[in-house]
Amino acid sequence: MDEHKSAVREKVWKELRKVAFPDSRFDFDFSEFIADFEGSSEALTRLTELSCYKNARTIFIAPDNCLDVLRLRALRDGKLILMTTYAIRRGFRLLNPSEIDPSRYEFAATLDGAEKVARPITLFEILDEKMGIELMVTGTGAINMEGVRFGKGHGFFDLEWAMLYTIGVISQKTQTAAVVHDCQVLDQPLQPEEFDTVCDLVATPTWVINVPEAKKPVCGILWQQLAPGMLESIPPLRELKQMIESGTVKQPEP
Repeated sequence: MDEHKSAVREKVWKELRKVAFPDSRFDFDFSEFIADFEGSSEALTRLTELSCYKNARTIFIAPDNCLDVLRLRALRDGKLILMTTYAIRRGFRLLNPSEIDPSRYEFAATLDGAEKVARPITLFEILDEKMGIELMVTGTGAINMEGVRFGKGHGFFDLEWAMLYTIGVISQKTQTAAVVHDCQVLDQPLQPEEFDTVCDLVATPTWVINVPEAKKPVCGILWQQLAPGMLESIPPLRELKQMIESGTVKQPEP
């Protein structure tokens, strides 16, 4: 499975380099970040025209380079934005437009700005605030017409889905959307694993792909399959483990 995913990523990344913008830290090392790309604003406009965006009050937006404009648009539209920090190492953050001066929205929408402006929030606080999340948006490395996505190879979006699913603020009905360049969309079968989060929508600069009956994972965190060091480096994972052990939430049963 790992060889299959790696082969797909390498094929797409070769084409993506032609249209992607380099990262200030990682240049074109797509294994370390999800790139912004030519036409991302058009893709995001297509997404924001959909009812799933218009009707959502709270949106999870992954900390991907191609989603800065979406965070800005969501702030201006008065939506709550839940996001994570890079590699989830500093946990979750909440961007609440009512807590931010509008003159700082553009700064807050950037990844560096969100680190300074967004409010740190724990899983328990997300649960306690009854924060129902109606839409989850991510960039990705590659995706096919059936919404099966492969990211950088670290599984962070799948962890984010699993944690939020376990505490009950999302469900299988929660819409998931990927924002990608057309070159990242593959017309070929991809093999999802039990924990892979399939997307309902794929927004590109030229069109929107709707995936009927996209299957979302219901397994929660597969603790035995976590990569070495992941539990130690991701505070929300440790918090979730404690919440399960204390009976605050239950480990999902597939």
